[in-house]
Amino acid sequence: AVTEYVRNEMNRVQRFAEEDGRKKNNVGFALQILQRRLASSPAAIYQSLKRRRERLESELAEAKLASRGEKIALNSPKFTADMMQNMEEYDQDEIDDLEDLISTGASSAETVEQLEIEVQTLKGLEHMALAVFHSGQDAKWQQLDRILDDDLMMDPDGYRRKLIIFTEPKDTLHYLRDKVTARLGKPEAVDVIYGGVSREERRKIVERFMQDRDMLVLIANDAAGEGVNLQRGHLMVNYDLPWNPNKIEQRFGRIHRIGQTEVCHLWNLVAKDTREGEVYARLLEKLEAAREALGGRVYDVLGELFEDRPLRELLFEAIQYNDDEEVQGRLFQVVDGAVDQSHLMDLLKKRQLTNDTMPEARVEELRLEMERAEAQRLQPHHVQSFFVEAFSRLGGKIKRREEGRWEVTHVPFSVRERDRQIGTGIPLQKKYERICFEKDKINQQPVALFVYPGHPLLEAVIDLVREQNGHLMKQGAVLVDDTDDGTDISALFLLEHSVRDGRENHSGNPNIISQKLQFASIVSSNTVTNAGIAPHLNLRPATSDEIVAMEADLNADWLCTDLEKKAVQFATVDLAQSHVAEVRARRLPEIDKVEIEVRARLSKEINYWDGRAAALREEEKAGKKVSVNWKNAERRAEDLAERLKRRLQIIEQERFISAQPPQIRGGMVVVPNGLLRQRTPADGQASGFSQDAEARRKIEVAAIDAVMAVERELGNEPKSVEALKIGYDVESYDPKTGHMRFIEVKGRVDTADSVMITRQEVITSMHEPEKFILAIVQVADGKPNAPRYVRGALDTREPPFEQNAIQFHIKRLLERAEVPA
Repeated sequence: AVTEYVRNEMNRVQRFAEEDGRKKNNVGFALQILQRRLASSPAAIYQSLKRRRERLESELAEAKLASRGEKIALNSPKFTADMMQNMEEYDQDEIDDLEDLISTGASSAETVEQLEIEVQTLKGLEHMALAVFHSGQDAKWQQLDRILDDDLMMDPDGYRRKLIIFTEPKDTLHYLRDKVTARLGKPEAVDVIYGGVSREERRKIVERFMQDRDMLVLIANDAAGEGVNLQRGHLMVNYDLPWNPNKIEQRFGRIHRIGQTEVCHLWNLVAKDTREGEVYARLLEKLEAAREALGGRVYDVLGELFEDRPLRELLFEAIQYNDDEEVQGRLFQVVDGAVDQSHLMDLLKKRQLTNDTMPEARVEELRLEMERAEAQRLQPHHVQSFFVEAFSRLGGKIKRREEGRWEVTHVPFSVRERDRQIGTGIPLQKKYERICFEKDKINQQPVALFVYPGHPLLEAVIDLVREQNGHLMKQGAVLVDDTDDGTDISALFLLEHSVRDGRENHSGNPNIISQKLQFASIVSSNTVTNAGIAPHLNLRPATSDEIVAMEADLNADWLCTDLEKKAVQFATVDLAQSHVAEVRARRLPEIDKVEIEVRARLSKEINYWDGRAAALREEEKAGKKVSVNWKNAERRAEDLAERLKRRLQIIEQERFISAQPPQIRGGMVVVPNGLLRQRTPADGQASGFSQDAEARRKIEVAAIDAVMAVERELGNEPKSVEALKIGYDVESYDPKTGHMRFIEVKGRVDTADSVMITRQEVITSMHEPEKFILAIVQVADGKPNAPRYVRGALDTREPPFEQNAIQFHIKRLLERAEVPA
């Protein structure tokens, strides 16, 4: 009955094509919406008919007061052909509002009598729709109900898998929420996303879907179709099929993403025994055949299939000419041509040619930078060890599950509240089904949350630990470097350095875009140097007996001077500037690209509305009736210009990158093992390393020079990075493989029988066995022997957290060493 009403009204409105094309647009679009909502759900068509009837009754009452038997002017919303053509550029909530406005207000009635007839027709349709709604007879829901029982819905352990359901009208969305919740019997298992859900709440729901095993079904309209990653699920139902193929591509892209490890399954529900349903079924049938031939790539170009005529026009024509077999045959031909494999191949080739590409040299440069960053990063083991211990002490509950993966069953309120105070990203959940600290542990089922420096969960924990224990950091400590056979005590300062841009955050404080922990080392000569990335990881706490033995050294006059001031001065001049330069090099090209895109997009819109305002002004001067006041169009152009101005101001603020003053977060006195042995001779052992500082340095230099020479002979491009203290001494580019080699050099006199290797070096060899090389260089009478390379993991298991260095026998290392190659 509704389809018949739509068809009759559309046939009546055809006569407006000549005299009032705008009215034809309004009424035509309103009828499209009604037909789509009829196919969506009993709730959607009932509510749509009810709202339309109420709106037209109100218009009817006003029209009766004004005139009778004459033509009437309804307060219909203005909807132009341009607006329909650009409909997909609106946000989902704007589309929802516009559809509601049009579907309730546009009518083909020209007189009071015609409007009365339409209102009565709507009352009858509304009554029928309500009866269907209350009957519970909904074939489409019954099909979804069967899908919920499909074998694919359960995993091998008998747990229900996660499912995403896409619909269109909000009425259907809420209808399905109630039905699915009742079906599963768990209110917490179902949630919804639509245009009216705030961005912050939307992020919470998506995060809960990804991490909370109790949330099983996400029901969404196309507000979740773009920019949202939902690869935690791999099952999807298109309860309502959009009349724009672009949206099918966007929806499927929410689960079919990089990182998805499961086969994705998609169910499309199409209303059978309707002309538009037959056309859509034909499209899906052809798409499936193309997918089998071309693979999943076919979904990359869905939005470009119907270039000459939009799919929505074809579907509406199928409704309008329901009984015309000739029209149906022509529509099938259009669909077949759009999904023809040769046409699809042309579109795929075109997309490959137009995608942004990066110069090959830049790609290679970035790849090598990534290899360096990987070698220098804080090893995930340290992040994991800290987080598990600190999180547990804060009252969190965390359990080890699969290798390298954990389940968080309770995130304390204190952690969630701290995130709310300092966080700018995704709000924290109360629990997480899986978390991990290494990227290769993410994409298993269930997909794990990757916890890394900068993640809100880790940052909240760090902030609380610093608040509770910051005084201990400032109080300082005495630590021992078991790998240093020297005799010079040093003061090591931990400094936090931030880089900001010109913006302010929501609290009115400077907007921090990068933070680093940096270390400065000061010796008795007051020389200040960069202590490297994380020197504290290779140190151990001094025992009480060792502190007593070192008492005189620890009370030296130079340690009592204002060393903090020297450390801050050094950090400000040396460390901070390199940090700022690094951030600028990364951020400024990105900002330039954003500015170009913003200018292009908004300037295009401004020019359009400027031109529209001028054209409307001329039409009004000529006495023509216009749908949009030219002043409104002009105001729209002015608003867009102001928006462009504000956006460019923000971009300029983003360019203003500067350093914040370094802050000292902690300090420690570092005692070398060589000095400690002098003060506690009973515990001393020969290290095979010269006790003379100058002699030690000569051995170190000779060993590094020998390794550099060997690398050059191999055709590689070595570079000494010893002074940077980044965890290895030489980085060498191998042009044959295209990869970097990271070499830790150990130079010892030829009589040495052991060598100390830090815990960090052992862990690096285990995590990066293909790239890490331990070079052993024995030096006799100042002349280095040929280097020998030890490759692969130095131990079979990670050293305990409290063990900062391990003593290896040189003879055993040499037994497994090989000639450099």
